[in-house]
Amino acid sequence: MLKIPKKLTKKHWGNIIFVVVLALILFTPAGTFVKVKLNQAKMLFVNPSSIEEAERVVLSDFQWNLVDSKGKAINFQQMEGNIILLNFWATWCPPCIAEMPSLHNLYKDYGDKITFLFVANDEKKNVEAYLKKNTYDLPVYYAAENAPKEIQSNSIPATFLIDDQGKIVMKEIGSANWNSTNVRTQIDELLAFSLAE
Repeated sequence: MLKIPKKLTKKHWGNIIFVVVLALILFTPAGTFVKVKLNQAKMLFVNPSSIEEAERVVLSDFQWNLVDSKGKAINFQQMEGNIILLNFWATWCPPCIAEMPSLHNLYKDYGDKITFLFVANDEKKNVEAYLKKNTYDLPVYYAAENAPKEIQSNSIPATFLIDDQGKIVMKEIGSANWNSTNVRTQIDELLAFSLAE
């Protein structure tokens, strides 16, 4: 049986405050805010980098059924041969929320040059409310089946930059600054190479 002391000491009060703060961080919207801010601070130091040419994995299969935000069935194979930035995310995921402004800014500048897929692991109504609240106009999709094995991840956010040959050029699991010079330089190089072919 739990023994409750008759008089609480400084140590007891310290423990109580610690447990209350921990509960607030873990289980409330205030905690989500804190987690988002911590991830944004981390992103000051985490920029995706290119995978060495010899280490780049090629997608073995582009067969993957998706549904767009209007309910239209789309197959990933339709995008084969394009430069693709693919992001798995959810509205309940603090690291996803933290990196979304950087992805949105990248999309604003490159949305007409490369293919973006924001694959939501969430309910459509939550996604629509989140996009509206943040005034994001992003191409959102929902997976109708498992993704090809090379782009499967047990964690989100998971983001992949895939070249027009189906090679994964950049990969980041967790929040990162996708509007960085590293990413923009890599996309520009892929676009220049694609035009030269």
